[in-house]
Amino acid sequence: MSKLGRRAFFQQTAASLAALSLSPDEFFGQKPQWTTLPTNLLIVFPDQMRAQAQQFMGEDPVLTPTLDRFAGESLVFTQAVSNYPLCSPYRGSLMTGRYPFGHGVTGNCNDQGTRYGLELRTGERCWSDVLKESGYSLGYIGKWHLDSPRRPYVKCSNNTEKEAWNEWTPPGRRHGFDFWYAYGTYDQHMKPMYWDAKADRDGAHWVDQWGPEHETELAIRYIKNEGGTYRDPDKPFALVVSMNPPHMPYDQMPQRYLDMYRARPVETLCNRPNIPPAGTRWGDYYRKNIKGYLAMTTGVDEQFGRILHALRELGLEKDTIVFFTSDHGNCLGIHEEISKNNSYAESVRVPFLLRWPGRIKPRRDDLLISTSDICPTLLDLMGFGAAIPKSVEGTSHARLILTGRGGRPSAQLYLEIPYGRSAQGHRGVRTSRYTLTIAREAGKPEQTTLFDDLKDPYQMKNIAPDNPFFVKELIEEDLVPWLKKTRDPWLG
Repeated sequence: MSKLGRRAFFQQTAASLAALSLSPDEFFGQKPQWTTLPTNLLIVFPDQMRAQAQQFMGEDPVLTPTLDRFAGESLVFTQAVSNYPLCSPYRGSLMTGRYPFGHGVTGNCNDQGTRYGLELRTGERCWSDVLKESGYSLGYIGKWHLDSPRRPYVKCSNNTEKEAWNEWTPPGRRHGFDFWYAYGTYDQHMKPMYWDAKADRDGAHWVDQWGPEHETELAIRYIKNEGGTYRDPDKPFALVVSMNPPHMPYDQMPQRYLDMYRARPVETLCNRPNIPPAGTRWGDYYRKNIKGYLAMTTGVDEQFGRILHALRELGLEKDTIVFFTSDHGNCLGIHEEISKNNSYAESVRVPFLLRWPGRIKPRRDDLLISTSDICPTLLDLMGFGAAIPKSVEGTSHARLILTGRGGRPSAQLYLEIPYGRSAQGHRGVRTSRYTLTIAREAGKPEQTTLFDDLKDPYQMKNIAPDNPFFVKELIEEDLVPWLKKTRDPWLG
């Protein structure tokens, strides 16, 4: 790393410590070793993996031995949510630290989103831009889904003349990622497609290998960096591995993962009381797909383990912050919802595991952390608190993560925004006990739902009609402040 880059890092770290009002000893839990390089960052996030689908959580009957071990080494935020549980809005918030009305991605990047200009703006300042300017090598592998398709559509199975999803990301829109091996959105898990850093729009290629397995092998090569061909060996790195499974379709994975569940009667996998009964549309949908969903989750778990093994082999564990999460969960038919984009716990709750050996104490915490908090928190942890973009709307929880002390939000925001109707859709809040959701559609009365997640963790009884004054209190004290903060047109 250059002297200028190292000096900038030290200045950033000192400013971050001052902002947190902590001494270096308090911040790091030990005397800082200024002779070491800045910390690497590894983010692994599969698509559509609900928080409940981690074996150590004791909910879904899933096999995740890697995550179980990793949880024992990590800070686990058990109540983390995707505030807008849909691919593109989440990814916009992850990258920018802003909520959807701030970063502009208020719906999925597809042909409908194109009509409304829904894609990550080139001028948005992301955490990756900050790290790039601070001397980092940056790599992105897998699903991006922050560019809306344009005509003539890229020829692939996710794009037709009637509906389009996938799009190439030009170099100027990659927000600092110099190593690029990605796609917009493409759901052929056994034959995925990618654009590498030098490919033009017509230069995508297809691979005959399960997506997460292929992406893991490339991630390992990036981390090992043999011959210095993947990144600058004199710089710290930040790598994102964005896997598509366990996203639908649920019948595309190596047979060995499905075999782990084949002998188990399907009803033994239907242990959640809110799963619709067999013989109903959504009950049968769940039973048809649950083995595939769990099998893909187990496959992702194994591939994550391979990446962790590469870090361990190279002695990079203590020098690397590892963050595992997902963009949203999956109802899979629960509550008669096909997957995500709703306020039910299976949709909004996501894995959130953060490991930094010697710096972050392994433990579980029920902090009501939100998607937009990730960007400022990671930058702050890495010593770049002073460089957090002023546009960021999320909150850094670095102090709480490192010391156990710090502010704790009282609620998390929930949004669902129809294309072109920004003041309609769904808005809500999730507190440590309750989930409140309001549905608004033109020409119809508003529908309010309230669940007591303590007494009714599977959200089977709407108690809003019996608690109008409490609903009013939640709206005034929790929801309205969120809507004001995010400049939501819902308020009129």
